[in-house]
Amino acid sequence: MSDLDMDFLVGADDDGRSRRRSRTSSGSGSRRGRRRRRRRNRGGFLAPMLAVIVLVGGIGAGGFYGYTWLRDAMTVEDYTGAGTGEVVVEIKDGQNASDVAQTLQEQGVVKSAKAFVNAVADANKSGSLQPGEYTMRKQMSAATAVTLLDPAKRLLAKVTLKEGLRLSDTLAQLAKQTGKPLKEFQRAAKDAEALDLPSYAKGRLEGYAFPATYEISPKMTPADILAAMVARFQETAGKDGLEKEAKALGHTAHEIMTIASIVQAESGSVEDMGKVARVIYNRLNGNPERELAMDSTVMYGLNKYGIAASNADLKSTSLYNTYERLGLPPGPISNPGDHAIQAALNPTKGDWIWFVTTDPKRGITKFTSSEAEFFRLKAEFEKNQAGG
Repeated sequence: MSDLDMDFLVGADDDGRSRRRSRTSSGSGSRRGRRRRRRRNRGGFLAPMLAVIVLVGGIGAGGFYGYTWLRDAMTVEDYTGAGTGEVVVEIKDGQNASDVAQTLQEQGVVKSAKAFVNAVADANKSGSLQPGEYTMRKQMSAATAVTLLDPAKRLLAKVTLKEGLRLSDTLAQLAKQTGKPLKEFQRAAKDAEALDLPSYAKGRLEGYAFPATYEISPKMTPADILAAMVARFQETAGKDGLEKEAKALGHTAHEIMTIASIVQAESGSVEDMGKVARVIYNRLNGNPERELAMDSTVMYGLNKYGIAASNADLKSTSLYNTYERLGLPPGPISNPGDHAIQAALNPTKGDWIWFVTTDPKRGITKFTSSEAEFFRLKAEFEKNQAGG
């Protein structure tokens, strides 16, 4: 059935002739309209089809290049191999894996930060990156870079400072073991504010450069190192309750540190420290108060070393001559360790007034409350010295 027949049937009614006339009079225009619509429909279909064909044709012509671009965009750039040369990289406190990755990229160690972040994740070491300085190489694979950032491979010098060293000797040891100029340590030791010394230290580092083993990185300055020692002292003082306990004993924290330094210098062993501290307190609190009469303080004031002051030494006018002056000297004469500080805060109970290290080689010290016994012990010491 044609479109014309369909049109006739749809429009038919009882007045067939008028409908036919109407169709006949308008048929020519209707056919032209339908032809125009069909042409338009064919054009509307062809336009999007042409666009699809052009688009498909574009993919076909440039598909390889598009795939290559996408592949390169998704591939993380990385070097291969162990790299060359040498560069020191610092991981700072608080940096995460992304921060470290950026530093490594900027210094030419890895090709991309993303490669390093991926390598750290693959090695499950995101939480093991530790602050410090590390020796790396230029243009190395990210996976190799991760292995060189092992905390055990940090550039650190271990410096051990024993208890009882005077500050002058401590600075000399630091200069020798770190290779840094002694003058820089001496200059830094005078800057109490930069070192964050406690107020009761009265601006002097002597007594507050805590003896211990320190890990020192190449970038640490003498001021940094000394500040770390003071920080370690502050930690110990807080643990010991230094200020509170000193007040309970009727002394300042500075006085306790002075007593601790004398205890450190005069004791032959850790076991003797509490007794030496007791002798100091018994002399300070005696009625009447008596001189401390400690050879160690005399020798410090004269910048000498030894355990026995000569008669000439005892005539010194130094403020540290405790044979001539009552009470404690102005400040610590060494840098005591925690055992000596503990002894100063918790002296052993006893009535001893004197002690003599009768055998210095074996570290034997004897204590007495009898002056006659003291002279006998002194004779024993002189005999051992002569025999040695």
